[in-house]
Amino acid sequence: MDFKLVSDYAPTGDQPEAIDKLVKAITRGGKYHTLLGVTGSGKTFTMANVVAQLNRPTLILSHNKTLAAQLYGEFKNFFPENAVEYFVSYYDYYQPEAYLPTTDTYIEKDLSINDEIEKMRLSTTASLLSGRRDVLVVSSVSCLYGIGNPADFHATSINIEVGDQWAMKIFLYRLVEALYTRTETDMAPATFRVKGDTIDIMTAFGDKCYRVVFFDQEIESLQLIDPVTGQRYEEIEKVKIYPANLFVTTRERINSAIIMIQDDLAAQIKFFEKEGRELEAKRIKQRVEYDLEMIKELGYCPGIENYSRYFDGRAAGTRPFCLLDYFPQDYLVIIDESHVTLPQIHAMFGGDRARKENLVEYGFRLPAAKDNRPLRYEEFNNLAGTTLYVSATPSDYELMKSEGITAEQLIRPTGLVDPPLEVRVTENQIDDLLEEIDRRARVDDKIIVTTITKRMAEELSKYFDRMGVRNRYIHSDVDTLERVQILEDLRDGLFDVLIGVNLLREGLDLPEVGLVAILDADKEGFLRNVRAITQIAGRAARHSNGNVILYADRCTDSMAMAIEQSNRRREKQVAYNVENEKLPRQAQKSGRGQKLLLGADNKPENIIAYPIMEDHYLSAQAAENIAEIAAKMKAENVDALIAKAREDMERAAKSLDFLAAARYRDKMYELQKLKEEVEQK
Repeated sequence: MDFKLVSDYAPTGDQPEAIDKLVKAITRGGKYHTLLGVTGSGKTFTMANVVAQLNRPTLILSHNKTLAAQLYGEFKNFFPENAVEYFVSYYDYYQPEAYLPTTDTYIEKDLSINDEIEKMRLSTTASLLSGRRDVLVVSSVSCLYGIGNPADFHATSINIEVGDQWAMKIFLYRLVEALYTRTETDMAPATFRVKGDTIDIMTAFGDKCYRVVFFDQEIESLQLIDPVTGQRYEEIEKVKIYPANLFVTTRERINSAIIMIQDDLAAQIKFFEKEGRELEAKRIKQRVEYDLEMIKELGYCPGIENYSRYFDGRAAGTRPFCLLDYFPQDYLVIIDESHVTLPQIHAMFGGDRARKENLVEYGFRLPAAKDNRPLRYEEFNNLAGTTLYVSATPSDYELMKSEGITAEQLIRPTGLVDPPLEVRVTENQIDDLLEEIDRRARVDDKIIVTTITKRMAEELSKYFDRMGVRNRYIHSDVDTLERVQILEDLRDGLFDVLIGVNLLREGLDLPEVGLVAILDADKEGFLRNVRAITQIAGRAARHSNGNVILYADRCTDSMAMAIEQSNRRREKQVAYNVENEKLPRQAQKSGRGQKLLLGADNKPENIIAYPIMEDHYLSAQAAENIAEIAAKMKAENVDALIAKAREDMERAAKSLDFLAAARYRDKMYELQKLKEEVEQK
């Protein structure tokens, strides 16, 4: 199946030229390419058009989960009929195993796994191994960490077809090998239930439940059923059951791995004893033997990823398997915000290796633990397919690798120009900022404030709370899906000010943001260099009255360069608007596909159903025109508005914002009143 792009818009401005240039260059066989586009110029739409025209499996790589969630939502809207997948780290909290020799402190691994994200990771690998060509995966750098061997994942998948000959006992063994668990109670993901000659199987992802009915040693029928009531939805001819874990392996691999682990354990004990390090020899012996007992009995143990080299059958020092191994050879890699993502990829291996060295040196892990690691940068480059770098501020590295194949987008389809950058002194900066916030909040604009540290973001949030400013903060300690919810709440008007450190820089599509305030703008460094300032300022570029305030006591070189570049782009944008007689207009809200990550159903918003107010609700002032409004609306449209108001009221109440909840309640009552008027017509 081909990619089918669905959009109400056609490429405009300099988008058509960029799309044509990139598609031709990639078709000719070019390896590296760059899309340089200012914030709000529609880079994501350009990427979608390139994907649709090339029709290749695609990996879109993002540097953080928040931006990955936004991209996932946007591409889900662009390609509703295709397999758009989401692959990020499934840890809401992760404390890696470590040893600090200076204080003789061992830190045990501690983690919290998000089950919903784990399902989406499994769905990703299943789509890639299904043979489909219309697969687009939005991923964080988690895709460069080790996962199971794709050959083993494929081998432990179970193909079932009506009429197949299966010994029921063998079939159940295969389910257990695929890490499914037998249950006698309610069905949960990755479980199965046996009743006589019938087996109900709940898939590890997708929440589908299949019923397999045997007649002697033949599969008589396959049915898709309701896991709670057992009601039959439809008869099917065949189905493929994928493993319940990415680290699945075969029994033969397990037996072979146990022998190799025992051999390496004996060698490591001998090494420590030869060095006269009895404590380390005893420690490694106890730890590994305990792990081996668990592997023999259960097939896994805590920290089994440290033995991945044995289960994969890899030689010492070789790279682990990762998501890139699941893609076909001709796939396309799009690296979003490449100026940040590429340095992150560069740094991953070194940070992981430094931690593992201590664990191996002091007898906590076998040397094979060092081979459970992220890819080196050169390994990533060798594995990556045709590559497209996308950034508003690409570094010299991307431009050099592209060898002149660079498409530039400076013109926004909306006609908006870059927001002006204004420098203000830091004296009384918070009071000045509060005045600006009050002015913007009165017209329902949203505000972003960026700080230098997470502590400062939290303290500023507490101060704003005391001052009665509706605000939230967001940084790396906030859970993955909670970050998505915070951004959705900002757009829904549950608060006015979003405070952050570094997660609010690249790529976030928030056209409601009219003001960006950058605190400590003169603190030259990673968070306040020219690229950082340009990216932060870009968050106000989708608003028709966007403005950026830099609080500083001196003008650094980075500030001066950012202001100079902004002025240069503004000149070109204004000249284009004048030449084409184009009036700037407010950027439209992008699709709300991120709500798929929050458990909402996948129903597109009916924008025709919201002709009343900009915020989709009735206001008290509009109530006097109720008869005129009622004549234009249908009852089902009002029902949609009532449901939306109720949802926002409940979410505001959960956030303890009772004033907002009361406003949504009043709107809901007004809409119910309107519904009665409509039904009387």
